[in-house]
Amino acid sequence: MKPQNYSNHIRWYAPHHFIFYPVMLAAMGFCAHRAWHSEAAYEIWLAIGFGFGCLTWLSFMLRQHYALTLQNRLVLHELRYRYFVITGNRLEPLEDKLTEGQLFALRFAPDDEFIPLLNRAIAEGLSAGAIKKAIVNWKGDYRRV
Repeated sequence: MKPQNYSNHIRWYAPHHFIFYPVMLAAMGFCAHRAWHSEAAYEIWLAIGFGFGCLTWLSFMLRQHYALTLQNRLVLHELRYRYFVITGNRLEPLEDKLTEGQLFALRFAPDDEFIPLLNRAIAEGLSAGAIKKAIVNWKGDYRRV
């Protein structure tokens, strides 16, 4: 498996990104083409195309929402556990000083970089992207959605 880093940490889900969405876009394009060239069935083809669009949007929103909500909870619990193991203290008092994006970016930091980067994020208000870019030895998250 290729080592994960900032430039390659985005994960693609082939059935959705490379099969379902292109097929749905092609179906919507076909419906638009048929609506454009069919005076008699113009509204029918627009309605079918609109239905494909709604189905595509709904599948994207549900897939993302359920998976990311659960992933966010798990990552937060992992961070809390890691912080406790490393420091012997609870992370919860510091969580209010960071955004979710900042907290989730910290998951890529290995244990030896985690605390200094956490403190820097609080002190300097680093963005999630800046936190990720500041990580020297990227800790890959290969099991995420």
